[in-house]
Amino acid sequence: MKKIVREENNNESELWFNWLTRKLNSYEAFKEFDSGQNPEDVANNFIEINSLGISDIFDKFNEEDKETLDQFQKLTECEWHIFRILKKQLENRNKVTFVDFKKSKKSKGNKTL
Repeated sequence: MKKIVREENNNESELWFNWLTRKLNSYEAFKEFDSGQNPEDVANNFIEINSLGISDIFDKFNEEDKETLDQFQKLTECEWHIFRILKKQLENRNKVTFVDFKKSKKSKGNKTL
């Protein structure tokens, strides 16, 4: 994947993205999934827990940061679609039944008309 953060604003964008990545990686979302919470609730919990840090970041946000955030959102949506497609293909793969066409030809050939 190519880096999409602009060179001239690299430090600021990279700082908030690194902060967010670090927080997300240390967040134990799977514990919440195991307790029955859905992804949207888990995301809201994450935002609530990190609201002060997020507020700090937003205070420094500019238009280029918003554009970068938009690009990352598109990327994660794309990843979600890829995972969904792969999951569907795997499910379909497990449903495939194999037919022995040689057997069916032999049975048809033995029938009397």
